[in-house]
Amino acid sequence: MASGESGEAYPTLWGFSPALDLQMHCRQSTLQYLNTCDDVPELNILLVGCGDGRHLLKTICQARRWPHRKLHFFIIEGDLELLARQLLFLTLALEKSEQMGLQEKCEMFLELFGNSLIRSKTATYLQEKCGMFIRCVTDPEYQQMVLPQLNMSCIKFKEHDELEYIFKFWQSPEPKQFPIERYWDVKNRQYLGRRYDSRRGAYDWDLNMKLHDRGAAVINAMEYNRWREKGIAFMMREGIYDVPNKTLASHMTVTHRCGKVRARGYWGDIITSPYIAYGIETEAKSLLKTANGVHTKTAQDLSKFNITSMFHELVTGQKYSPPVLSKDEADDDNACNESGAPIPEATIREKTNGSTDHEDFSQTNFMKIDNVKIYFLPLSWVNELHRRSKLLNLFNLVYFSCSMVHYLNPEFKQITARKATLIVELTKFMVDLHVDKVKSYVTIVSKVAKDAGFTTTENIDWKRDYIATFERMEDCLEEKNGQ
Repeated sequence: MASGESGEAYPTLWGFSPALDLQMHCRQSTLQYLNTCDDVPELNILLVGCGDGRHLLKTICQARRWPHRKLHFFIIEGDLELLARQLLFLTLALEKSEQMGLQEKCEMFLELFGNSLIRSKTATYLQEKCGMFIRCVTDPEYQQMVLPQLNMSCIKFKEHDELEYIFKFWQSPEPKQFPIERYWDVKNRQYLGRRYDSRRGAYDWDLNMKLHDRGAAVINAMEYNRWREKGIAFMMREGIYDVPNKTLASHMTVTHRCGKVRARGYWGDIITSPYIAYGIETEAKSLLKTANGVHTKTAQDLSKFNITSMFHELVTGQKYSPPVLSKDEADDDNACNESGAPIPEATIREKTNGSTDHEDFSQTNFMKIDNVKIYFLPLSWVNELHRRSKLLNLFNLVYFSCSMVHYLNPEFKQITARKATLIVELTKFMVDLHVDKVKSYVTIVSKVAKDAGFTTTENIDWKRDYIATFERMEDCLEEKNGQ
């Protein structure tokens, strides 16, 4: 939504709505229409501007809850850095259990996802994987061998070169290339202005009067203040978080004394937090218990459980059941959660076949996921999809983030299949928007969707809903006429 001096949108490093299993949010008529196919049904999904790949990952991880379908994802992002991050998260999710334990995978994912600073071990993983990523974007045959479910053939040569540049930047061990602590403080000062000296009060106001009031009450004041101050959202081990997370770097056109220049820096969110994506909703309702009106678990606890559950389900096909603790262990666990202190690293290290201090992260033997295909598309296609014959009447579900909804136009109806579902992200959790703008955005989105040939499936409640679901007008008329 917000933009830089040149009108560029700031990168959506994490979404402003919880992760969705998109099959769950498909309209029933969409799924019924798929079942009319003679062969294995294909669910073709277009994701425009999701940013962090959360919907992609959750949908893939929970795919075996649903009837057998082929899942084809087509992804468009406004920044190549976001595609690079999604490739990183996908490969991390697909690491085999012999190479990386479930707990370690979860913690490393959350660090890379939402921390400005990461542990040296996590940085080593990132640097070693970048060698593989560089070869993937420069050698299509190698990429198909290593990650056969990913298709990058639509990405232009120039964008391949830019992705290679991004991965080489990530791979460099030099921390001074991305002084995130300085970038974070400068951005904080610019946003708060004269309130900077009393910023703790500003943090509390945003948390209690905005995030909590809008349905994210599980976010704990201690963790939110830590993230607002330093950009560190997840601290699950008593490790040292001192290496800049270069995956948060992006470029923006800024005014310099010599004119407008492309500057690398941190241009992402410093207000809403990474907790919205995985940390405010969960299937484990016991994690949402309150005592004296206060949540006993934090957004970090929910994030860790949800990511662990997703990755466990990806491997086993079964829902995750956390280990049952004895009464003494449960008391210790509760005491730790109440204090907000991270668990000592030595006490939770998982057993592996080799040394946990010198893992080899360079391996490229990932889990294979059947019936899933992921296509990275260039941003320039967002207004040209209807001109590509292979995409006409293809998509059963189309998703737009709130930062990209301005691209939704009448031509998009030409690429949607019969009985298609349209999902648009709302601005409920955009903290820097006043309530009046959050409310009016619903009206704006409804009008944009209507102009594009879609109508709402139910009334949109701006206080309750963080997404809005639409159907094609012609499908609605067919249903009314009993066709």
